[in-house]
Amino acid sequence: MPRGRYSLHDPHDHTPLAQEHFQCAPGPSGWRYVSQLTTPAGDHRGSVDLALDELGRPIRLELHAGGWQVRGAALDGVTWVRTDPTGTHATEGNVRAHAFTGTSPAFLVATARLLRLTPSSAATRVRLVAFTDPVLAPLTVDQSWALVDSETHATDNGPLTVDEYQVTALDTGERHTVHLAGDVVLSAPGIELEDLQSPPSAFDRPDLG
Repeated sequence: MPRGRYSLHDPHDHTPLAQEHFQCAPGPSGWRYVSQLTTPAGDHRGSVDLALDELGRPIRLELHAGGWQVRGAALDGVTWVRTDPTGTHATEGNVRAHAFTGTSPAFLVATARLLRLTPSSAATRVRLVAFTDPVLAPLTVDQSWALVDSETHATDNGPLTVDEYQVTALDTGERHTVHLAGDVVLSAPGIELEDLQSPPSAFDRPDLG
């Protein structure tokens, strides 16, 4: 069960945004990730609770940030309820999308798990609903994902496979690189892995037969 800490910063000017203290693990029904976020000053900033089924679909999402709360799941595409800080009004949303995304590293792992790409796979288009900071406003985004390299490294805890993905925002054409090892993000724009107390959990590789 990996536990650790990511630092989150603005990918353009590198302004520190938050520390994300996380733990995650595969289970009988899929994979779960939970985290608590703090500001650079150490104040509570929000939380993430994401559960995937065995196919990588989001069966439960709960986000808290800035007094706002979002609960969502894969249902007729993806469906969510967003509640305002006073708790008196709730708005529902539904989009014909594949999954959710946001600033948490959990969403990069979740998208990779959903797509199950191989180095020989063509780039795959995916539609996601992003919940943007600081008020968890929903935004539908289209991305293209390609697994461009996969290397296995020897470590003290056994072989570690590192996957390199190229992710393209289809509205702007902006491309960036994401490196994943199992269910841990090693590097991505705006994300740095600062501490990892146990090795990543390995997902089963796609059946190439």
